Amino acid sequence: MAESLAYSKWVCKYHIVFTPKYKRKMIYDELREDIEDIKEIIKDLCKWKGIKIIEGHMMSDHVHLLLSISPKYSISSVMGYLKGKSVMMIFERHANLRYKYGRRNFWSTGYYVSTVGINELTVAKYIREQEKQDQIMDKISLKEYENPFKGRAR
Repeated sequence: MAESLAYSKWVCKYHIVFTPKYKRKMIYDELREDIEDIKEIIKDLCKWKGIKIIEGHMMSDHVHLLLSISPKYSISSVMGYLKGKSVMMIFERHANLRYKYGRRNFWSTGYYVSTVGINELTVAKYIREQEKQDQIMDKISLKEYENPFKGRAR
């Protein structure tokens, strides 16, 4: 279903996978037992940015997310936000890990992202509806071409 901003309709869905650093998988496995905590962190971060989580799953060594992200955000800025803020919140909630492992990066630097498109029928319907909408707007704006200072014929 299409979302909308002031003057646009959009469907921007992304399948994202990211992993902890090789040396941090041990921490991830420890935290995975308290999986609800990490899920809550990711849900909160997405809610604060207006990002909808369509689907999500935490595997033994990586995180899968299907997100609906507004086109006003780039995918790289969203990933920087999610990975950066989530590790800060993880270490805040589990302070012993910060002292045990230091303030080094928790997530690996890369991530996988793939767009999830819509089907051809939806695009065709949008194009048809957009043409009708333009025709309606042209009829409404026709009045602006009439000269308001033109007097009546006497």
